[in-house]
Amino acid sequence: MNRSIKNIFGVAAAVIVLLGFNFMTGNNTLVLPDHDTKTEHAENKEVTSLADLNNAIVDIAEKANPSVVTVTTEVIEEQRVLNPFSQFFDLPDNRGRTQERVRRGLGSGVIVSEEGYIITNNHVIDNATEIKVRLYEGDEMDAELIGADPQTDIAVLKIDVENAPAMGLGNSDELKVGSFVLAIGSPLQEQLAHTVSFGIVSAKGRNIGLIQDREWGLGYEDFIQTDAAINPGNSGGALVDMNGNLIGINSAIASRSGGNDGIGFSIPSNMVKRIMTDLIDDGMVSRGYLGIRMAGEVDQTMARALGLDNTRGIIIGSVEDDGPAKAAGLKEEDIIVSVNGEKVKSWNSFRAMIAAFQPGSEVEFGVIRDGEEEKFDVTIGERPKGEIVSNRTDNSSKDIEEQIGFSVTTLTSDIAKQLQVENDIEGVVVDKIRKTSNAYERGLRKGSIITKVKQEKVDDTADFYEKTKEAIDNGDEVILLTVKVADDLEQYIAFEL
Repeated sequence: MNRSIKNIFGVAAAVIVLLGFNFMTGNNTLVLPDHDTKTEHAENKEVTSLADLNNAIVDIAEKANPSVVTVTTEVIEEQRVLNPFSQFFDLPDNRGRTQERVRRGLGSGVIVSEEGYIITNNHVIDNATEIKVRLYEGDEMDAELIGADPQTDIAVLKIDVENAPAMGLGNSDELKVGSFVLAIGSPLQEQLAHTVSFGIVSAKGRNIGLIQDREWGLGYEDFIQTDAAINPGNSGGALVDMNGNLIGINSAIASRSGGNDGIGFSIPSNMVKRIMTDLIDDGMVSRGYLGIRMAGEVDQTMARALGLDNTRGIIIGSVEDDGPAKAAGLKEEDIIVSVNGEKVKSWNSFRAMIAAFQPGSEVEFGVIRDGEEEKFDVTIGERPKGEIVSNRTDNSSKDIEEQIGFSVTTLTSDIAKQLQVENDIEGVVVDKIRKTSNAYERGLRKGSIITKVKQEKVDDTADFYEKTKEAIDNGDEVILLTVKVADDLEQYIAFEL
């Protein structure tokens, strides 16, 4: 499950790490003992000696630790069986056979409600066929996946408990660089669960290009950087402030060795709360949408070229006809320099800011037009849903995906732009594919655009699964797909079930 980010600092690669006695009621709900998870606010603590500071940190660790859990997963993968000696000896060639292999993963999670809701990373539970949670007291139980959002690397689990020791959510917008923080999780192995490390907030608003690389450039990042020790297995664990509140979910590290080099990244709690609420309430994430394309970022060199005074921002390259930006009066070549008074630093940070707004929000944009700054009030729209952000898929779709070896999502105009195809193409896009599947061997890849199944047009995801299920139910052994290769060129891919 380890992932790498190339050349983040020019000298080092940042590595994604997942590395991650009680009584039962009559309905098998686990009743946990009372844990005092409330910590006195830092402003109310008087520190007159090093002992006072030490005791304050100990108190935070003791009260935060019961809220952190160890998450273990199993992923069943199919491997094609090869007989390397079949070409030399009179032995059967097993190239058509497959066998299952179980891959196990380790991560962490944080209980955030007494009802048993747990926050972790999407990459901790991605593709898992079994998810288990080990609690502070040592009890292990199955966890239900409520939903997941790959674009922010957040997932929500739920366990069947009463009186769960929940950690309060802090306000990450108020977090200051230099603030003390604790990182809690299960680094490297289960036996090291509930490891606590201490450090400071090294930076805020980090965008390291991780999720963008993984999801067609559609990810949203606004990481807190910390030097608190984070290692493989800490993914999904807690970053805790000096008020004892959850201020971030640990997600990644930058490292030359693959271990802790003092550069860790956490998803801020305000983003976590926003995504968690959507997944629990609706099973999917709604994101703000502006309807523009960028023509460039304004740095010092660009500012001099445009005759601006030390301005940062983004230049609008085009405005969608029916989008919120157009309705508010924004135009090509406008330079957006602030959002609700907050300065725009980069395109990636700007995208994250817009996506964080609830659709329908009224937002004030500071815009430089013809050398003069103006204010525009924009009603944020809702981003077209191009990805499956929730794992609440029906069982029939999951069964089909298991049989064919890949999954798809509906092709939207936003995805079409990323794939550099025309917006009027209808179909679905392969978002995941098993490399051992026959479809992969026949040439289907992630990002392939499927326009027809058995020469019948496909409108969206539901239509694709319906047509594929019909072929399977009819006993078809081969399925024919029509795949878009270029705007005016299609090819056929036939694969065996």
